[in-house]
Amino acid sequence: MTRTLYGYAFLDDFVLLYPVYALLFGDNGLSLGQISSLFALWSVTGVLLEVPSGAWADAVSRRLLLWLGPLLTAAGFALWVLVPSYGAFALGFVLWGAGGALGSGALEALVYEELDRHGAAGSYARVTGRARAVGLVAVMAAMGLAGPVVALGGYPLVGAASVLTCLLTAAVATRFPEHRDAAAGSDGWFAALRAAGRPERPVTAALLLVAAVGSVWGALDEYTPLLVRDTGVPDWAGPYLLLLIWAGATAGSLLAGPAERLGTYGFAGLLAGSALALAAGALARSPAGLALVALAFGGFQLANVLADATLQRRIDDGARATVTSIAGLGTELATVAVFGAYAAVGSATGHSTAFAVFAVPYLVTAAAMAVARRGRARS
Repeated sequence: MTRTLYGYAFLDDFVLLYPVYALLFGDNGLSLGQISSLFALWSVTGVLLEVPSGAWADAVSRRLLLWLGPLLTAAGFALWVLVPSYGAFALGFVLWGAGGALGSGALEALVYEELDRHGAAGSYARVTGRARAVGLVAVMAAMGLAGPVVALGGYPLVGAASVLTCLLTAAVATRFPEHRDAAAGSDGWFAALRAAGRPERPVTAALLLVAAVGSVWGALDEYTPLLVRDTGVPDWAGPYLLLLIWAGATAGSLLAGPAERLGTYGFAGLLAGSALALAAGALARSPAGLALVALAFGGFQLANVLADATLQRRIDDGARATVTSIAGLGTELATVAVFGAYAAVGSATGHSTAFAVFAVPYLVTAAAMAVARRGRARS
């Protein structure tokens, strides 16, 4: 199962269109407003389908959704290069958003339950951390290959390669083992939603933690190219510094196994230390400061994996994919809020100061966790 997971994670992110699709849109005459509307449509699709798809995964088969999702994404990418137009781009984003929503929640639920079936649920953080690291390596590889492929065959070749990767992802997904009792999902979508909608307090706390950890740095990641440019480096050096930041996130994923021994105070310290590194690195306004930003992103990625592992331990199997999708929905909504806040703060202060400002929510989360832990210890 783990070999299948790592192959799936690599292919799912090894999409050569990722680094160039904005250029594809611009080269086909789309305005900045039209491109922004496509991104908004993508996000809205994910938000609307996140929880229903998780409930569907609980009601039927997680593996089914994991191979169906990449097929929808492949169809969307094919539309982009075969009939490049605003309407085709919009439909492609809807298909891509739907494909991503189908896998969100289903993958985590399948992996946790298969590990638990073999008495290895304790290795969930280590396994998923490695899978996320593999995915980040795939993103970096796609960034490096996209330019030469565009030069060789233009957008049609990049699109064909991306469609092929999606088809391979779907093929690998069929290799996932799944040993679920058919009766586990027989109550249907609404029963799973009711079960997820009345979680015990520890589950609620874990849901909030996943959203709090993943939303802020997930939004800041979109602005790292602008932060790098503000350090004054030439444009040709920017991609190398971005790779440094991605390498930091990859290293954080690989540390998930050993870091599971962190208690509440250790987790709070991880968040606080990463937040301080983010603020200091951004305010340095220098290439050297970006090493601290990379360190911070590694810490946040590690915290992401650990928060997800905590959530998985607290969910009942019958609604696992649904509750995980609720966590994804919360993260997505919070990320959209961060985008709006960043636009206001960044416009007024610049990117370096904005990055430092958005370190504060992590300090607040770390302090809240420490205070709550101390209160439980006293009681």
